[in-house]
Amino acid sequence: MDGREFRRCCGQFATGVAVACVMGQDGAPHGLTVNSFTSVSLDPPLILISVGHDSTILKLFHAQRRFGLSFLRAEQRDLSNRFAMRGQDRFQGVDWHRGSSGAPLLDASLADIECEVEQAVTAGDHDVLIARASSAAVHGGIPLLYFNSAYASLRE
Repeated sequence: MDGREFRRCCGQFATGVAVACVMGQDGAPHGLTVNSFTSVSLDPPLILISVGHDSTILKLFHAQRRFGLSFLRAEQRDLSNRFAMRGQDRFQGVDWHRGSSGAPLLDASLADIECEVEQAVTAGDHDVLIARASSAAVHGGIPLLYFNSAYASLRE
């Protein structure tokens, strides 16, 4: 199968955009943009995210195990781009706070979930992290969407 065609086909599935954040051993927050998120189970409350092996912070998710997910609002496209870029301090100038578990969460998000990794499964060039949600909060707004390799918005 042609990888480009597979990617183009998968791009036809619209997704929300989230930033997954974890505290480093150095006490600093680290994060990356993900659109490979899904809820897995309500009882127990499980979610999954997929993180590429080329991500420099994948090892932090394995070491720390607790992380936060912040679902982005339509007006937070700049945060999505910032956390997708490599080679910079992604948190510089970004408002964030620690959740009840200590995991970093972005301020002014659509919603957020605090999680703890229960299982990591290697799948091709990614690790699928299955995590138990310990808290969740909905703040409201319009979601940032990604479709066909571009940002999209809801029409009401």
